[in-house]
Amino acid sequence: MQISTTGRSFRIDREINNAERKKIESVFQQCDVGRKGYLSREDLKIAVVMLFGYKPSKSETNILMENGSIKDYPGVLLERFVSLMGRKMSAEDPYEKKRQIFSAFDVHCRGFLKLDDFKSAFKRVAPHLPERTVLEAFR
Repeated sequence: MQISTTGRSFRIDREINNAERKKIESVFQQCDVGRKGYLSREDLKIAVVMLFGYKPSKSETNILMENGSIKDYPGVLLERFVSLMGRKMSAEDPYEKKRQIFSAFDVHCRGFLKLDDFKSAFKRVAPHLPERTVLEAFR
């Protein structure tokens, strides 16, 4: 495991696990239009959307194509794709989504949640949920 810091942010790079590798390989297979054995520029953009939920910018796509392409191939081969996406995936903060959800619940920016905050949030996102279920989730 490698620890790297950039300014004030803190990130731990890790190895991808087998499930993540299989997901990356599956996305490659789905995006390899025409079963050419590589991903074209357009295929690669779609693959990034499928894996990370956003369309890469032109400059990010250029970098991925430069780092992923090898001589005699007009695109990114499977192993290069797994390597590139694995590095990108391992650099993601695994707690970011949890922080975003917590921040959405913490409307008073206290750094902790009271039962009323929890009830209010659930009322907005799941108004038909029984209060008993909300109380059980808060425990």
